[in-house]
Amino acid sequence: MSRLVIATRKSPLALAQAEWVAERLAAQKPGLEVELKKIITQGDKILDVALAKVGGKGLFVKEIEEALLRGEADLAVHSMKDVPAELPPGLVIAGVSPREDVRDALVSREGAGLAQLPLGARIGTSSLRRGAQLLALRPDFEIVNVRGNVQTRLKKMEELGLAAVVLASAGLSRLGLSHLITERIGVQTILPAVGQGALGLECRQDDQETRRLILGVSDPVAAAAVEAERAFLARLEGGCQVPIAGHAVVEGADLAFSGLVASLDGKQLVRGQGRAKKEKAANLGRRVAEDILERGAREILAQVYGETPA
Repeated sequence: MSRLVIATRKSPLALAQAEWVAERLAAQKPGLEVELKKIITQGDKILDVALAKVGGKGLFVKEIEEALLRGEADLAVHSMKDVPAELPPGLVIAGVSPREDVRDALVSREGAGLAQLPLGARIGTSSLRRGAQLLALRPDFEIVNVRGNVQTRLKKMEELGLAAVVLASAGLSRLGLSHLITERIGVQTILPAVGQGALGLECRQDDQETRRLILGVSDPVAAAAVEAERAFLARLEGGCQVPIAGHAVVEGADLAFSGLVASLDGKQLVRGQGRAKKEKAANLGRRVAEDILERGAREILAQVYGETPA
């Protein structure tokens, strides 16, 4: 292989992430020519509607995956939290990058932390997961839907007169914007999205050469944690825009996992935890999902989906 085409979204963050992967692949295989193929996804086109109302899964990956399947690209780089639990036949997540900070980040106009924000503060986010957990903490907050890339959301904080916006710490870090973070919100306060902080490296299942190349830049620790989180999401039949959160941490030979499902208004949160050997990552995620489904998550998800997960 002398040339590799990476498919990516066109946002500054997506391009920064794809370039990060390209540099490491080129360093691993001297002489490799890496080309970025920039693709606009459905999620990039629809900016005036809340993602939860657009419907469907894979809003930020479908067109990219189609390019892989058509052979127009060899590899796709995704924010792992955007990737649906089920992949199209013929594709595989062949590697997961070392994980960035998984926490959500508060960026406030006046420099106040979460606890210091004024009564009735208007907080911008496009994530039902963030909104629900923010309301569980502070029912007085007003959650304002803010769509667009990182820079657009930061700009809308000023334009709409919001007290703050909540974004992923990892995205701000990858864009060199960590200095804007007012508070990194602990996972005990707001549990992250499944796969948050990790990049998924997707290719065709039968492309053994690309799969071998990807392994050289993949992190087995991050991959094990993400496997548990995605198994949890798959059992709950969730996409990236439902109030589901999951976070796994590797502790020696074990994985510790925490997951939750929240009602949209934040009044109901069903949490679950579990622990298993790293080799049982997928079983761990499914087991915690089954537990919280039995303890009320099934009814909460029925309100969001309009039907109950089996």
